[in-house]
Amino acid sequence: MELLCAIFCNKMNNIPVVNLADFASGDPQLKQSFVNQLGKAYEEVGFVAVSNHGIPDALITDLYKEVEQFFSLSAGEKEKYKKPELAGQRGYTSFGTEHAKGYDAPDLKEFFQFGQEADADPINGQYPSNVHVDEIPEFTPTLLKAYKAFEHSGSSLLQAIALFLDLDEHYFDQFVHYGNSILRAIYYPPITEEPRSAIRAEQHEDINLITLLVGASADGLQILSMQGNWVPVTSLPGQIVVNVGDMLQRLTNNRLRSTTHRVVNPPKEKWGTPRYSIPFFLHPRSDMNLACLDNCITDANPKAYSDCTAGEYLDERLREIGLKQ
Repeated sequence: MELLCAIFCNKMNNIPVVNLADFASGDPQLKQSFVNQLGKAYEEVGFVAVSNHGIPDALITDLYKEVEQFFSLSAGEKEKYKKPELAGQRGYTSFGTEHAKGYDAPDLKEFFQFGQEADADPINGQYPSNVHVDEIPEFTPTLLKAYKAFEHSGSSLLQAIALFLDLDEHYFDQFVHYGNSILRAIYYPPITEEPRSAIRAEQHEDINLITLLVGASADGLQILSMQGNWVPVTSLPGQIVVNVGDMLQRLTNNRLRSTTHRVVNPPKEKWGTPRYSIPFFLHPRSDMNLACLDNCITDANPKAYSDCTAGEYLDERLREIGLKQ
């Protein structure tokens, strides 16, 4: 009970806090404790805050600086980097284009997506090229550094998840090596008039295996608790928030939960404040089989999903959220 309280009762965060350094410590007890804490959190909450995550503070600062510069460009300048034929998977997507699954109203955001660069791997031909922003020379190099840092930390977290699921520690390695992950820079503009809704981004679940999110520039993220309550989530300095996505929920036959979350408008006195958020959506290679793991199927928990690959599932979801026709 004391351990559970230490994990779950951080009132500043409202979500469990785990220390990734424990997993890499070389101490078997610390490593196993981390695995247990992470798995328990993902079974019961779906979100954790991760300290000692390995993404340098200076890199995060540079990342937000470059992202703010990009969204400060004129509408015409940003439109040059729009690639609708890529279904929003690379480059710029304008305000009001994407909506949550099951909702027609668009989210109040615009975003820029940066993907895998796998020059040394034959899979490179499967991925579209990243879009380079001419006006900001350090934009692409900074996004690439951040992408690789997120990818490394995310791979470590998946190794811990594999152990919790009684799989080989490196089960996910082959699937996420040069995987189809996305770094998304999101901009929620200031609110200039009475909004139709209190929601900036409607409730949804992420598509991918796990999502890593460095602290947003303003509050607003909320998760739906198991009790049906909306709980605000704020990562403290030195932490990132990491949540389970639908692909991992599907693979584990609902053992690990993909938690519903949303972004709400700030109080009226803060309407003039923009919000920046930079999630890293960790995707596997498109040919990964998402069929439910045998050890997650029981009489009490029968198989809930039909078999499909990660690529097939991604394609289905991109159509559902309006990015692909």
